Amino acid sequence: MVMITPQRPDAHTPSAAGRPYATAALAFLAGAIVAIAALLLVVRASQNSLASWWQRTTHTDLSQPTVVDRIQKLQRLESVVYTMDKIVTGEKGSSILPDFLAGDRLLLLVHGEVIAGIDFQTLKPGDVQVNGKKVRVHLPQAQVLVTKLDSGKTRVYSRQTGLLVPTDPNLESQVRQEAEMDLRRSALADGILQKAQENARSTITSLMQSMGFESVDFN
Repeated sequence: MVMITPQRPDAHTPSAAGRPYATAALAFLAGAIVAIAALLLVVRASQNSLASWWQRTTHTDLSQPTVVDRIQKLQRLESVVYTMDKIVTGEKGSSILPDFLAGDRLLLLVHGEVIAGIDFQTLKPGDVQVNGKKVRVHLPQAQVLVTKLDSGKTRVYSRQTGLLVPTDPNLESQVRQEAEMDLRRSALADGILQKAQENARSTITSLMQSMGFESVDFN
């Protein structure tokens, strides 16, 4: 007798009935991914459109009156500081008696500074010419704005007074005045005004470029 044993289906092989459901699930997942990507693109495009719609256009006034006003607001531009440390001598004597009897000599240790710059309040409307993105400026002349001694660092180094005369109370003040004048002369001799003019040009050039000018000239 021949025994026929029925074949059992393989447990790992999907049945024919389950295949359509798997295919449908994959198709749904792919469609969902495509839909989400499209939604993200739409949202991104909408954000860019809104940003462009809300963005305001920046307009800078480059008219001649505005440029003059901006420069004049700098007022007194202190562009160079010159400092000096030195010993200044002041003395008084007698044409008859020697100094150890009638002389008065003072050594003053001086620390001072000279500040130079330009007073832009003197700028006139005719000193500025605007042509589109080009501007030409006629700067006022540089000048010494401040000459002063530092009282905290300026002191009497030595004082010698003759045996027969009292100490002159005005000698120190006179020496201080002479020291200020000497400080100013030294600063001028070292070209402080030329340097102040150059620094002022650099400052105005930066200011004009920040306003949007592409060419800045001076005359």
